[in-house]
Amino acid sequence: MRLATFNLLHGRSLSDGKVHAGRVAAAVAALDADILGLQEVDRGQPRSGLLDLTAIAADALGAPVHRFAAAIAGTPGETWQPWRSDDDNTRPLYGIALISRYPVRRWQITQLPAAPVRSPVYVPQRGVTLLKDEPRIMIAAVLDTPRGPLTVGTTHLSFVPGWNLRQLRAAVRALRALPGPRVLLGDLNLPGGAVRAFTGWRTLARTPTYPSPSPRAQLDHILTDPHGGPSAPVIRVSTPHADISDHRPLVVQLGGPVG
Repeated sequence: MRLATFNLLHGRSLSDGKVHAGRVAAAVAALDADILGLQEVDRGQPRSGLLDLTAIAADALGAPVHRFAAAIAGTPGETWQPWRSDDDNTRPLYGIALISRYPVRRWQITQLPAAPVRSPVYVPQRGVTLLKDEPRIMIAAVLDTPRGPLTVGTTHLSFVPGWNLRQLRAAVRALRALPGPRVLLGDLNLPGGAVRAFTGWRTLARTPTYPSPSPRAQLDHILTDPHGGPSAPVIRVSTPHADISDHRPLVVQLGGPVG
């Protein structure tokens, strides 16, 4: 079983700043993931050619099951509002996604506590800017895998120090209300030491993922619940370079039964 997490940067190429469906599909297909969490995902955004990046990624993996969850309606860094209902689906959307080659018994979306303050962030062409943080969410699914049931959640936490830890606590609490074994994967905007110390969850990979192409920090993680996580051994960890993002995808190959 291959688990992966990938912050897409809405599919924008580092080489020319453009978004192409073929590049996104090729980068995702190379992961060959059975379960994939995506962050910074566009749907219907002019900046990414009105593409549905979740559908492109699912098709590239031959995965019959996928779900996109919008955090905002509008465009990050420009004009947006928190996503509220299906009435917002006519607007450009931005959020996270979970893709699976396995059937899903149950979906759950959890709203995470939003940071109430503006924080300095570097924005290309604009320099350091005070930005209001976006709403944060988690998608979780209870999957029927060939090796038994598995609950997987994916999220993209805040860049605001302290608030990302509050969000991580809320994500862990929500996952523990679902059946084990449990896995949390995503861009947590936190180093591995802080994640392990704060949650007590076991990390399946300790390797830098940001920035691509010369990673120096691990912001992307795949964690298991010690009180209900997969007991399968880690066979291989990889962070293949992908030109479509400033993060490297994190891929973990598991062997043996997950339970």
